[in-house]
Amino acid sequence: MNNGLSGGWILVLITTSNHGEAEKIAEKILEEKLAACVNIVDNIESLYWWKGKIEKGEESLMIIKSRIEKMPELVGLVKKEHSYEVPEIIAVPILAGSPDYLKWLDESTMGT
Repeated sequence: MNNGLSGGWILVLITTSNHGEAEKIAEKILEEKLAACVNIVDNIESLYWWKGKIEKGEESLMIIKSRIEKMPELVGLVKKEHSYEVPEIIAVPILAGSPDYLKWLDESTMGT
């Protein structure tokens, strides 16, 4: 699929309501080869604006290693599987890294 995005590695950050939801989404992401690795960090305390007021809650954070061209499919999958009305799905570029690790990231996301 040509989506206008090409080249480059990214870290994608996604918060979820709990570990179980993060694990379920992570497994689907990996099955679809939309990422090479997903870390799940539990017990994140989040404070945020929602519908005009400040909310506070405990969440799990997914840290996803992927490629920029996978982002549209990744967003679609997460929005389909996520319990939040507006899930956090943001990407930041990976500017450099171990050549062996980046090669592994490329190889692990091929085939979709």
